[in-house]
Amino acid sequence: MSLIVSISGIRGTVGGRAGEALTPIDIVKFTTAYAQWIASSKSGKARPKVVVGRDARISGEMVEALVTGTLMACGVDVIDAGMASTPTTEMAVIFSKADGGIILTASHNPKEWNALKLLNGKGEFLSDAEGQAIMQAAAKADFTWPSVDKIGKITRRDFTDDHIKAVTRYPLVDLEAIRKARFKVVLDSINSVGGIAMPKLFEALGVECVTINGTPDGNFAHNPEPLPENLRDLSAEVVRQGADLGVSVDPDVDRLAFICENGEPFGEEYTLVSVADYVLGGRKGITVSNLSSSRALKDVSERHGCTYKFSKVGEKNVSTLMQECGAVIGGEGNGGVIVPDFHYGRDALIGTALFLSNMAHKGLKASQLRATYPDYYISKNKIQVSSQEVIAKLLKAVEEHFKNEKCDTSDGLRVDFEAQKKWFVLRKSNTEPIIRIYAEAPGREEADALAQEVIGIINSIL
Repeated sequence: MSLIVSISGIRGTVGGRAGEALTPIDIVKFTTAYAQWIASSKSGKARPKVVVGRDARISGEMVEALVTGTLMACGVDVIDAGMASTPTTEMAVIFSKADGGIILTASHNPKEWNALKLLNGKGEFLSDAEGQAIMQAAAKADFTWPSVDKIGKITRRDFTDDHIKAVTRYPLVDLEAIRKARFKVVLDSINSVGGIAMPKLFEALGVECVTINGTPDGNFAHNPEPLPENLRDLSAEVVRQGADLGVSVDPDVDRLAFICENGEPFGEEYTLVSVADYVLGGRKGITVSNLSSSRALKDVSERHGCTYKFSKVGEKNVSTLMQECGAVIGGEGNGGVIVPDFHYGRDALIGTALFLSNMAHKGLKASQLRATYPDYYISKNKIQVSSQEVIAKLLKAVEEHFKNEKCDTSDGLRVDFEAQKKWFVLRKSNTEPIIRIYAEAPGREEADALAQEVIGIINSIL
């Protein structure tokens, strides 16, 4: 597996040949480039300060040691947050007034993966220009390290309780209503930091929590992406326990999926939809998700008399558009909820508290709540293509075929059929020569038919 380098950092499998894995040399090189970028952007004589947090991956302790040691060698003071969720590390940058942060997690990737995700002084992922500057510096590797008397210091602090306290104090989290509802939940924390943070959150909310896969040792009990096919044990346990809700988080706790009391999936795409429904009930404004997310958010936004906008794919693109348009809620259809006046990052902790507030206010079971939202189905497909150049030609040809429909080319090609409430997106992969084809419609058969129509057009061109 090749090392994958992007504006937000680097990721790859741990163990293997240089250039084909995330090696100690890569970790030191990219950390140094980031540290020197941080130092160059800091005004005044104070020593730069960077937060480091990690999920519970088997390689986490090793990668953390390399990263913190390298930062110190670069003259950076390190605040080691230890095992902490991605949103906790993001908020730790804000809490500690640091100059940046590095999150050590490969998110929903399998246990052999790890990554360095880079944050600015606002606890947000880097802009394209910032990321490119660091990537170029790492490639050049023309580094000079400070003298021994300027080596950075390290302090250790757990920010999880600070994060949870901020959640319980957030104005739209109705602590009293949640406690009165006396919810019982089953948590699948996939043997990572969710097993540390989420039970503490439920205790603070007055929610009874039964945990499965709770030991944070990085030995993931199943595929860590929170999709229905990976959550069958959670579904069964919800029914067995007579729980009100099943809660699933990914290894770094920025994605969130629910299981209804009857064992049926609430739907990862509908995590954001439900939270937005609740937020818009008390705070009108614009909503944002990426262009591959369900149009159910658009429908719910308009039901509240509000406007919906879509961004290019990628958490940073979503948060940037949210800031530009002053959105009150946003995120991604993969279960990522961004609450802008809390912080500009996907956060399963605040997402869970707002979802439970919605259930408590409406007095509905999870399955009943899901039934209040429009039903859509997304068909996800991909086609292997010989090169990126061929992909570009295919996108242009498909756009020409659908030129009489509403087309958007800001990120690949999105075509909307408003009257039929359906759409499709074609996007090229950044790492391999494939085209991803997503199509959504009010029913599975209609969505699959739209996807196959587009695939047929592509195959006829090929």
